[in-house]
Amino acid sequence: MSGPKPAASERRGGRAPAHCRVLVEDPDLAAALPPAARERASLECVVPLLRLPRGRVSAPPRLPGEGGIGLLVLDGLLFRRVGIDGRFGGELLGEGDVLRPGYDEQEASLAFTTGWRVLETSRIAVLDARAAYRLARYPELTGALVARALERSRNFAVNMAIVHQPKVELRLHMLLWHLAGRWGRVGRDGVRVPLRLTHGVLADLVAARRPTVTGALAKLIAQGLVAHEASGWLLRGAPPGELLEVRQVSLTQTDGPARASAAR
Repeated sequence: MSGPKPAASERRGGRAPAHCRVLVEDPDLAAALPPAARERASLECVVPLLRLPRGRVSAPPRLPGEGGIGLLVLDGLLFRRVGIDGRFGGELLGEGDVLRPGYDEQEASLAFTTGWRVLETSRIAVLDARAAYRLARYPELTGALVARALERSRNFAVNMAIVHQPKVELRLHMLLWHLAGRWGRVGRDGVRVPLRLTHGVLADLVAARRPTVTGALAKLIAQGLVAHEASGWLLRGAPPGELLEVRQVSLTQTDGPARASAAR
């Protein structure tokens, strides 16, 4: 008795597309489900898997067809750079973020350029139309993915508030502590942020020029507030008070209407 037939791509000598069980890869997403449904959902929610090596890319691939949700970053680090008239801003994307390349560029009123860079080798779950159909059987997953999209929007709003601070030195200090809120690891000598970010990337994140950022970092290091390590950055002391204020405003603006509605 013959075994199962190989896929067409394998018969032609090619490699079959990679897939993954997205709820196994992303336990936090699976935690949105009742325990009784997790095992079944983990087996059913199989989606295409995309691997992006380090380096520049024109953009992560768009979803095939229509009806998909987007791309879910399983691990790694990506940098999205947007520019208008030679001035640039940026956004870091990592584990748990949902993105939809091409969507932001549709029907834009201003002409801008977008560039992508994979800072750390990344694996991405492709939540295409088939994946959306599988995930739709579990409504809790839809709510969890929407919450992640809102969290990305909130983080970006905080970053925009940071770049409006008048001093680049303060912007950098606020930014590093903002990144520590997501990626930081508390140790005896401070909070480590294991992100290898070049001065150029930091410059885009705080809307400044690279030489200015280099000088501002030197001041922070001289003050003992920041130290540069092989794996990233070490933050000492406490976060700037301005960052705490910005975060509080962001939370109020994002959650306030929903809480008020619930109270009514």
